Amino acid sequence: MKGFLSSFKDSAKEFTKIRSLTVTAIFIAVSMLIEGFSIDLQFAKLNFAFIAIAIIGMLFGPCVGFVSGLACDIVGYLVHPAGAFLPIYVLVAGLQGFIYGICLYHRMDGHGIQFVNNRTGKSKDITLFLRIIVARILDVIIINLLLNTALNLHYGFIPQEAYGAAIVTRTAKNVIELVIDLPLLFILLPIALTAYQRVFHMKKVNAAGA
Repeated sequence: MKGFLSSFKDSAKEFTKIRSLTVTAIFIAVSMLIEGFSIDLQFAKLNFAFIAIAIIGMLFGPCVGFVSGLACDIVGYLVHPAGAFLPIYVLVAGLQGFIYGICLYHRMDGHGIQFVNNRTGKSKDITLFLRIIVARILDVIIINLLLNTALNLHYGFIPQEAYGAAIVTRTAKNVIELVIDLPLLFILLPIALTAYQRVFHMKKVNAAGA
């Protein structure tokens, strides 16, 4: 519990570091760039802007992740305006960054979860991969399925009579997206963590065990 609470304190300290603010700003810009591109599969529209937010949460924690989520939503609306600006959706975007920060920040310390290959006897730390799965599933369930669906219903974007069908459709869509999103996160987050440590000459750890 102490370690969990300390992550908020450590994350808040990141706001005082030029390095953290600079890298965060870069990834917010990357998120805006990605936001402008999406893949329309007819049954699902894929957008990977959340990956930049996930990286920010992993590197700088829940506090920075939350503020970055807010910033991305506000700047995203200014860059790609569509419809009315509703502050409640900004808070939901902040919560997304908060989720990744809670699940991924400071997880390079302590005991890792090892996967042992019985044939070769070699072990691999899979802690980061498991935490990525948890973070993305929480993002999908809390943000995409529960909050966004409820808000869309509240504001009339989804008719009351179509709510059940919307849940089914969104669930199917998000399951498809999970199959695509998770491999990307498995590849990009360890790369981002390793690159960050090398560029800023931080203590090197196994990215897979972050």
